[in-house]
Amino acid sequence: MNQITMKLQADPLLLSALREDITSEDVSTNAIMPADCCGEVELLCKQEGVIAGLDVFARVFTLLDETVHITWEAADGDDVKQGQRLAVLQGSIRTLLSGERVALNYLQRMSGIATYTRRVVRLLEGTGVRLLDTRKTTPNMRVFEKYAVTVGGGCNHRYNLSDGILLKDNHIGAAGSVTKAIQRAKAYAPFVRKIEVETETLDMVREAVAAGADIIMLDNMSHDMMKQAVQIIAGRAETECSGNVTAENIAVLADTGIDYISSGALTHSAPILDLSLKHLHQI
Repeated sequence: MNQITMKLQADPLLLSALREDITSEDVSTNAIMPADCCGEVELLCKQEGVIAGLDVFARVFTLLDETVHITWEAADGDDVKQGQRLAVLQGSIRTLLSGERVALNYLQRMSGIATYTRRVVRLLEGTGVRLLDTRKTTPNMRVFEKYAVTVGGGCNHRYNLSDGILLKDNHIGAAGSVTKAIQRAKAYAPFVRKIEVETETLDMVREAVAAGADIIMLDNMSHDMMKQAVQIIAGRAETECSGNVTAENIAVLADTGIDYISSGALTHSAPILDLSLKHLHQI
């Protein structure tokens, strides 16, 4: 995550999370630390996985106190193991204690998504199919969760509603048909934007092809239906498969000939990676 993204998008969200956790003071820390002093603490991994979000983790502390120093022993994208030390933090003990939970919440969530994503990506190795995320993200966590998907080796679908045109079942229902929805989108949108349409039947696939869709999503279709749909499309549009895709069933979808598989599970169902700050002491 680059500095511009951090300052423009992440910083306000991190500050909001810190305000949620510290409304007036950290009473526990202030009670046992009447006089502040410098301390050191270790970031430890408690299970095997993929680490993601170290810059976000660090930023939580530097927003509280820019003098906090971190010595890294891992980088985003690294495979990490149980018991591995990932970093050593030095700074105000008050800051280290007050920022601990928020920083770990972000890092554990992002690392869990990266871990799950890498597991799924490995199931698609050699197939040529690319794995996509969705907008099924935690509110106010999208920038972090979608970044974590890329760390795990996945690709981002559209970031938000302003980022691309995706005509889903209710858009089609509102317009009256697949053809009308695509025609209206073509008339409204700049020519540089691709138009993706969601289809649930082979007749909808045929209609989407005839209307000139750029990407055709095959939603909740059977394995055989998807194969037929890809044959009907015959390279005239890119293809995406969607609908309850998980690590348990994704491998069987890869031989349908589709270009992309999207999975909301990458962000809405990934468990956290267990991490902790340990061995805090004065220095």
